[in-house]
Amino acid sequence: MGTVVRVCSRDEIAPGTARRFDVDGHCIAIVRIGDDFYAIGDRCSHADYSLSEGDVWEDEREIECPKHGSTFSVITGEPQTLPATQPVPVYSTQVDGDDVSVVLP
Repeated sequence: MGTVVRVCSRDEIAPGTARRFDVDGHCIAIVRIGDDFYAIGDRCSHADYSLSEGDVWEDEREIECPKHGSTFSVITGEPQTLPATQPVPVYSTQVDGDDVSVVLP
């Protein structure tokens, strides 16, 4: 089932942006698209670079690695463009009032 951990409040992340959080040994990028929140591993599988520093592609529901331009689905963690070929982890999110939480394995 996993452990639910509060990460931030809704207002800490503007729509169309991402922010990095270190949560119990997991480096996680929380991505906000509209009123939806996604949690994805913050390290690019190709170049070990922070995904939270990249652009969020809202319509595609992807985040772009600022190092080499690979994009990753914030839903599945699968790379959508090269050079990355390996997925990054994704985590379930929960929003309760103003609190945004992730479910850790």
